[in-house]
Amino acid sequence: MNLLKALATVGGMTFISRLLGFVRDTLIARIFGAGMATDAFFVAFKIPNLLRRISGEGAFSQAFVPILSEYRKQRTPEATRALINHVASLLGLFLVGITIVGMLAAPLIVRLTSPGFVSDPAKFALTTELLRITFPYILFISLVSMAGGVLNAYSKFQVPAFTPVWLNLSFITAAVFIAPHFHNSVYVLAWAVFVGGIIQLLYQLPYLQQIGMLPRYELNLQDEGVRRILKLMGPAIFGVSVAQISIVLNNIFASFMPTGSVSWLYYADRLMEFPTGVLGAALGTILLPSLSKAHVDKSSAEFSQLLDWGLRLTFMLAIPAAVAMAVLSKPLVASLFYYGKFTPVDVAQTERALIAYSLSLLGLIMVKVLAPGFYARQNVKTPVKIAIFTLVMTQVMNVGFLLFTQLQHAGLALAVGLGACLNATLLWVTLQKTGAFQPQPGWTAFLAKLLVAVTVMAIVLHQVAIAFGEWLAMSPLTRIYHLVAIVLLGMFVYFAMLGLLGFKPKDFSRRVQR
Repeated sequence: MNLLKALATVGGMTFISRLLGFVRDTLIARIFGAGMATDAFFVAFKIPNLLRRISGEGAFSQAFVPILSEYRKQRTPEATRALINHVASLLGLFLVGITIVGMLAAPLIVRLTSPGFVSDPAKFALTTELLRITFPYILFISLVSMAGGVLNAYSKFQVPAFTPVWLNLSFITAAVFIAPHFHNSVYVLAWAVFVGGIIQLLYQLPYLQQIGMLPRYELNLQDEGVRRILKLMGPAIFGVSVAQISIVLNNIFASFMPTGSVSWLYYADRLMEFPTGVLGAALGTILLPSLSKAHVDKSSAEFSQLLDWGLRLTFMLAIPAAVAMAVLSKPLVASLFYYGKFTPVDVAQTERALIAYSLSLLGLIMVKVLAPGFYARQNVKTPVKIAIFTLVMTQVMNVGFLLFTQLQHAGLALAVGLGACLNATLLWVTLQKTGAFQPQPGWTAFLAKLLVAVTVMAIVLHQVAIAFGEWLAMSPLTRIYHLVAIVLLGMFVYFAMLGLLGFKPKDFSRRVQR
């Protein structure tokens, strides 16, 4: 299997999903702006998303995929199928319980995660009602994540990568065709989350059937593989929870800030998630099964080379993306969100958050590459310790920025960015110290060439953005045309410079056995 080709496939599918996500967010910004209704909805949507990252994409995948890869390599298809049945049955029962508790305890959850809303009874009540509608999303999407883990282990990367498209289509359909017929149309967005979760799950089931791994209810807590996964999930849940706690704490801080702060951070974060998802999630998705196989095969050289390959791609693509995001922060926010009820003030405040978030891009994507280096070796304790330290330092920075600067919500974004870079640095150093990762020769020259190419690109982008004039004064279509043109120009300049400096696509091609 060609990893670069797999990365292009997964990244391409993710690109489509993220592009539709921008259409979704543009529609929400245009129809609802950044006010009480959107603050309430984003909190109601964020809570099941956070839990999903813990139970579904986070701790579960970290524990499940390495064990599943081991079963595929060393055991019979029947044993592998039994493991999937046992795990799916246990996960399903657990999620049903969590969903019921979450819906019943919605007022308490809102009070704990957004205490600033308590002083506004209308905002608090709306958030609670929306949360009860969106909470079952954790059930559907966590099962989707498990199905995606199975499909990824069988190298069916394109299916899980395309799956999020259905959620965005659900949002777009609801916002365009259904919301106009309701007085309080923010409820339609909540139901779009519910329906989108169901559609995503149904989409993956036929593909599981094709590979003969469609789960059946078969609960067996004595299964050795299940016990090993549960043992790994304990510290993994704690580790992933640490990262999500940081997000919750940011939400708590933002809930006490002026109305719109939660939404400004949300819109900036959505822009950040585009490269993080297209590159970071794609790299993590294809690397974890390959690293797990290398570990099972006891091939330490292959293991280290895979990490080196992932990190070089990360630096080559994430650094220019981060620089471009900072340089083009105003054009990006204005082109994508400056419509309808989204005001110039909203543009300026979202722009501030985006510039601060841009510092985190390299760190966030590096973590997506480095963390699988621990999970593939079934070591989740070390990333947990690093995550705890990162959480503490992030909150120290949060308090410092809020007390001693005027950054407000942008300070929260800056703390997240610096924390991500700290996390990535500690993971890198630890992998090197343990001998699991040894950088291949040529890193100094590699980084020097990247610096030259990025500098030239940044200068060109800055000058062209200024030459285009005031972005808020342009018509919507003109803004879009100019944004597309300047992004394409930036890509051309950057990759042309890399070509002149001796970079060749074939140098980043890598093949592994399925």
